[in-house]
Amino acid sequence: MLFPQIRLQTTFAQTELQIQKPVQQIEQPRAELSIEQPKAELTMRRTPGRLTIDQTQAREDMDLKSVGRRIEEAAQLGRQDWLAGLARVAQDGNEMMRIENGGGAIVRQAKRNSEGPQKEFNIGWIPSHFSVKIDYEPGKVDIEVQERKPMIDAKTYKPVHDYTPGSAQVSLANHPSLEIDFENLRHVGTGGYEQKI
Repeated sequence: MLFPQIRLQTTFAQTELQIQKPVQQIEQPRAELSIEQPKAELTMRRTPGRLTIDQTQAREDMDLKSVGRRIEEAAQLGRQDWLAGLARVAQDGNEMMRIENGGGAIVRQAKRNSEGPQKEFNIGWIPSHFSVKIDYEPGKVDIEVQERKPMIDAKTYKPVHDYTPGSAQVSLANHPSLEIDFENLRHVGTGGYEQKI
């Protein structure tokens, strides 16, 4: 027995792509930069330190006195000696005048005048402690700075951009096809009509 058959044979379509890549060019011109830095102004005022050393007392302790000081001391010593001598002469005169107290006034005066004052000796420091006077005034430094800001001038340039877009072309390499084939196919009509297809 023969069965009717329908045979289909297809060919798929095939596409073809032609692609052109895009081209992009970017160029960045360099910026122009100008920087100017004015000098800062610096002002300094200095007050020097002052050191004062007074060694007058130390020099006097070592008997290195000035002429004025020696004259002053000699004048004071002369006045004291004159007053002491005046007192001694007045005392001696009063003592000799009082004969009612008995004799021997001249002997006492001779003994008193022949003996000098008793010498004294003691350990001492020459010059004496803290005889040098030191006074110090520290110096001062006043600094004044006037700064100047930099002057910056910058010129920028936009980038140069060149772009060529890409493209794609699509075409059919093979067209689709469909083939139909009939086997053992009959058409049976009315009235016993039959036809082979």
